[in-house]
Amino acid sequence: MARQAKRIFLTEDQMPTKWYNVRADMKNKPAPLIHPGTHEPLTVEQMEPIFCTELCKQELDNDTKYIDIPEEVQEFYKIFRPSPLIRAYELEQALGTPAKIYYKFEGNNTSGSHKLNSAAAQVYYAKKQGLKGLTTETGAGQWGTALAMACKHFDMPLKVYMVKCSYEQKPYRKSIIETFGADIIPSPSTTTNVGRAILEKHPGTTGSLGCAISEAVEVATSTEGYRYVLGSVLNQVLLHQSIIGEEAKLQMEMVDEYPDIVIGCAGGGSNLGGIMASFMRDKLEGKNAPYFIAVEPASCPSMTRGTYAYDFCDTGHVTPLAKMYTIGSEFIPSPSHAGGLRYHGMSPIISQLYADGLIDEARAVEQTKVFEAANLFAKTETILPAPESSHAIRVAIDEALKCKETGEAKTILFNLTGTGYFDMSAYMSYADGSMKDFIPTDEDIKSGIAQLPQV
Repeated sequence: MARQAKRIFLTEDQMPTKWYNVRADMKNKPAPLIHPGTHEPLTVEQMEPIFCTELCKQELDNDTKYIDIPEEVQEFYKIFRPSPLIRAYELEQALGTPAKIYYKFEGNNTSGSHKLNSAAAQVYYAKKQGLKGLTTETGAGQWGTALAMACKHFDMPLKVYMVKCSYEQKPYRKSIIETFGADIIPSPSTTTNVGRAILEKHPGTTGSLGCAISEAVEVATSTEGYRYVLGSVLNQVLLHQSIIGEEAKLQMEMVDEYPDIVIGCAGGGSNLGGIMASFMRDKLEGKNAPYFIAVEPASCPSMTRGTYAYDFCDTGHVTPLAKMYTIGSEFIPSPSHAGGLRYHGMSPIISQLYADGLIDEARAVEQTKVFEAANLFAKTETILPAPESSHAIRVAIDEALKCKETGEAKTILFNLTGTGYFDMSAYMSYADGSMKDFIPTDEDIKSGIAQLPQV
């Protein structure tokens, strides 16, 4: 029997033209964003000083099942989409597993990640509104790169606050963000009130996404004509990333396949939310559905060791409160953590689905095991994966090895949402044996959770 094609492609004409809003099918909707002072749900009008108007509406829309992708965004997508679905034959062979392993590869653009899907949408709406510029944060740099690309395409100024340890570890990310015309500042910085306050409280800190968010929001809300945009966590972002799952489902249907297991890394939720969306729709509609696994770093374990509660989305406490799995907004991961996914909380959508048992499992993995899996994947599939996505690779390999033990030929799907070519210092650290696993103590976790706002 001839081997099935390794790469499964859609044509441009087959590319989805609508985003899928999973909230429309959720019986229990994600808890609303609330005002930190009044604890009342936020309105579009209250959110407009932070986000552009159309994105505010998308953020609060729990009912519209499908939202049209604007034609201008569709045309931009066609530069790098549809993305391929790939059968990992060589990895399967190396593992000696009867499992079938598929991955959706989102690295076919200069940012090397899926982040461009939401960046394009957010910048388009900002441009359409007539805004003068945008601010954002970035951790590993994928979101900052993607947003710089989208801002260049739509001619929109951008200021990026990058987590300081990543800024120092990944100078080439800084360079490429600047290549696309954006300004980039290591966070926490002395350029904002909140940055100075964080540095005073935590001298010498290497930063976190929570810190960088605080600075970006402060600048956006204090600069006329500017707004803030975010690359993960928010409902609107998971909406835009649903194109990944919509494509993946069509591609699996083309080869008469359906996944038994769907795996995504989980830092803020955009990766997992994107790949699972269309398959989660099946579960919510009462149809046959996969087993969903969220994979997070053991060094920043919001789902596996955190609590489900309202918390600030940032360290400086300038954002609304979101109900999510969290280890506390003031938690700052160790600078030795090189695998990305450094956020203290989890998407409200992902959090609600996990609390309701619709996401079946959350699993935390150590970074040395993540890079072990990344190296095997690179050697077999010839793609150097991003550390973030390699968390999903780790668990896909583990599940495939379970199939080897049981003899079950399960079909596994995971999301490879980035390439690791700007992460070579981390790969070098793993190769020379200097990489260490950092796992916060119970006291570390308790300390972060103890500082949650009383709601």
